[in-house]
Amino acid sequence: MKYDYDVIVIGGGTSGMMAAIQAAQQGAHTMLIDKNKQLGRKLILTGGGRCNVTNNSSREDLIEHIPGNGKFLYSSLDQFDQSDIMDFFIQRGIALKEEDHGRMFPISNSARTIRDCLINELKKLNVTVSLNNPVNHIEYDLSNQSVKGVHDQSREYHSCRSVIVAAGGQAYPRTGSSGDGYQWAKQAGHHLTDFYATEVPLLSNDSFISNKSLQGISLRNVAITLWNDQGKEIVTHQMDMIFTHFGYSGPAILRCSGHVNLLLKETKAPFARLSINLIADYSKQAVLDYAEQNRDKQLSNILKQWLPDKLIQLLLNLLNCSNKLSYKQLDHKQIEKLFQLLEAFPITAYGTQPIAKGFVTGGGVCLKEITPQSMESKKIKGLFFCGEILDINGYTGGYNITAAFSTGAVAGMHAAWNSQIN
Repeated sequence: MKYDYDVIVIGGGTSGMMAAIQAAQQGAHTMLIDKNKQLGRKLILTGGGRCNVTNNSSREDLIEHIPGNGKFLYSSLDQFDQSDIMDFFIQRGIALKEEDHGRMFPISNSARTIRDCLINELKKLNVTVSLNNPVNHIEYDLSNQSVKGVHDQSREYHSCRSVIVAAGGQAYPRTGSSGDGYQWAKQAGHHLTDFYATEVPLLSNDSFISNKSLQGISLRNVAITLWNDQGKEIVTHQMDMIFTHFGYSGPAILRCSGHVNLLLKETKAPFARLSINLIADYSKQAVLDYAEQNRDKQLSNILKQWLPDKLIQLLLNLLNCSNKLSYKQLDHKQIEKLFQLLEAFPITAYGTQPIAKGFVTGGGVCLKEITPQSMESKKIKGLFFCGEILDINGYTGGYNITAAFSTGAVAGMHAAWNSQIN
């Protein structure tokens, strides 16, 4: 039988473009189909428009920062990891730089540099690119449990040996990532794990949120901890945060958000309990020593070393202290309560903003039904998945895009090899 293509990739995002490139590099006649008018719409928004292309960390650190099934990636990272991602771009003339926490960016500070590099490579490899062309459905040969081809919006049928679904998740739907691929996965007999928002701001009814007294206040390098009902720590992240008109945001909060959603779903509780260590960069003893050395000063002036004025006023109210009270006038219970608040300022969250407001989807195609060494379906021969459609999610900082590039590259390689032997 003559096939139109060896490999068809559905979805022209990060993982899809890398999948098409790797398939073509293996000699496969490859087609890339995307519903958008341009490739990489979500990619050019990553890293604040600068594209945090990967994270230059150890394998173990990378996995640790992908709490949503990161261990599944060991096999794909053995074939295409952070170093391979960096080498891919450097070899094509894209200079990279390392910033804090191992984050890698193009020196141009433009995500378009990365997107355009991928597009140029697709052209060099003669990948057929079909834009503004949504896929209607994938055709399967259920008698042989294999892929037959793809039907696009124009009702044209493209036969192929392998199909790679890189259609994204449900986050950021304005980029075209609206979850189309989930239906094709279900039609192939795959199960989907429950979806939840991750890397999104928290919603709260705390009094200082409702009255907006702390709105716009940002805190540097504080430690946010999520607790279960038994008072056991679930997760802690030390980064920046900000008080908003609806709740809490900022890097430390975003990293806790997926865990908050999972906890609320599991416990059915009306809200989750968190705390902020306001002096995470200092030991309790160092702060106590400073206060004792300046015990004649007003407490509010002492706290200015670490906290903004509005938050200081809130703490004074909670301690039933006046603005003019000096540190030496505090009794033992007030000092004890002060440090309780400084080390574990309590906040709550009744939920998060929805998946559509986030940049990453929690949940997706069940990984038990995917071969980790190839990204191929265990149910349909020649069907591959990569990127955010899989039940994999990580923190911001170059971790999700690393998972996308890695799974995309592996899916592309193995889809091409599958086409050569079938």
